[in-house]
Amino acid sequence: MEIIARRPDGLFAARIDAAGVEAWAERIPEPAARRLVTLVGHLRSPPTSFAGLDLAEPRVMGIINATPDSFSDAGKALDPHDAMAQGEAMLEAGAAILDVGGESTRPGAEPVEWREETGRVLPVITHLAGTGALVSVDSRKADVMRAAIAAGAAIVNDVSALTHDPCSMDVVAGADVPVILMHARGDPRTMQDAPTYDHVSLDIHDYLEGRIAACLQAGIARRNIAIDPGIGFGKTLAHNMTLLGHLALFHALGCPILLGASRKRFIGRITGEDRPARRLGGSIAAALAGVAAGVQLLRVHDVADTVQAVRVWSGIAEPEST
Repeated sequence: MEIIARRPDGLFAARIDAAGVEAWAERIPEPAARRLVTLVGHLRSPPTSFAGLDLAEPRVMGIINATPDSFSDAGKALDPHDAMAQGEAMLEAGAAILDVGGESTRPGAEPVEWREETGRVLPVITHLAGTGALVSVDSRKADVMRAAIAAGAAIVNDVSALTHDPCSMDVVAGADVPVILMHARGDPRTMQDAPTYDHVSLDIHDYLEGRIAACLQAGIARRNIAIDPGIGFGKTLAHNMTLLGHLALFHALGCPILLGASRKRFIGRITGEDRPARRLGGSIAAALAGVAAGVQLLRVHDVADTVQAVRVWSGIAEPEST
């Protein structure tokens, strides 16, 4: 186990035997010792389910962008019938969750009025939930969340970690639905304007730890919380690559981890591929890096290819299960 700590003179890192954590903690002052024991306790008792899904194997979430300005597939699912067909195809391909959003949060995107956003997502959510699909609503707005839950959405996926709308925490707590808390630096319109961090992985870990604590205080059960480090949301290429290398760190928060790296700009920066729809190879590479780090949920555009890749990876990692 690697222990990383902030000190006035910089970061301190040490590798220790996991069996000796308690003895090691006795040699450091409070409250650091208590926090260390808590974080290690989460590692020793990882979550086994989320929103009714068994997390013994990685689960794939299919992205349905009911927007005209998505960065990767602008307008392809704006028509409700197209979005419904896309969702049904994703279910057939092995998606465990369908994530329906009506407002683009790509870098530079303008906000959408809540009534328009609701009008985009409700027909799709109603139809897909009616087929028995597990549906999440990708929204920052309490009014959209409330309407989507009433229409059958079983999960709220909020890129602002329930900070954008002061009423969103109450909506989620009152409905007793699972929520995915994502880290984002700033508003989509400005989040890529020279983002900086002290230590990107630790900063985001601490931010999500704070958001989990706020949810628990509001009455949201830990079993109903998943976290997302927010690849591409207020991060440079270097930040994204560091986060992808440190995904295992977030298991110490005791909640399932969602990784959303599909088709994102950092893949284009590395490969030179400007067209998001042509970034499948890079997307699968990032997804499998997440699986190797124990990520439980993968949010992707290309469901069939990702499901196939994860199954083969799992077969190689655990041949006796194939």
